[in-house]
Amino acid sequence: MTTVNNQSHTSETTQLEALYNALNVQIANWSVLYTKLHNFHWYVKGENFYTLHAKFEELYDAATLHMDDVAERLLAIGGRPVATLKEQLETATLLEATGSESASAMVSAIVEDYATLSGEMSEAIGLAEQLSDHPTADLLTGIRADVEKAAWMLNAYLGR
Repeated sequence: MTTVNNQSHTSETTQLEALYNALNVQIANWSVLYTKLHNFHWYVKGENFYTLHAKFEELYDAATLHMDDVAERLLAIGGRPVATLKEQLETATLLEATGSESASAMVSAIVEDYATLSGEMSEAIGLAEQLSDHPTADLLTGIRADVEKAAWMLNAYLGR
């Protein structure tokens, strides 16, 4: 019986570590995206400047809220958020902006990043649900809904 309990505890610990890692990927990605959106906000040019300049600001404001919410949830469940740029860049799956994107390439890059975030959030939601951590699953589900709505709107802007 002791062996079963130890195996169960080890399995739960492994699942919890996987959830911590998944949440840290989210934090790192939101940090990279926050900076990328600032880059786009500052450097967008062209006939849609005013529209995109304002939209990128709206999106980076949302990114900072999502990053903070996930980091605070990770702390609440006993994890440690990646909190330096070095850690975030090492952990992130999103890429930084190159600084030479056209306005439409900027919007496309955000759509692609949102698809990555959404897929990774789905995995993290699954991990949270396996641990019966419904608050974490709910938090990520809400963020994923926001991301999917924003991606839909950006795709509509691109005529997709």
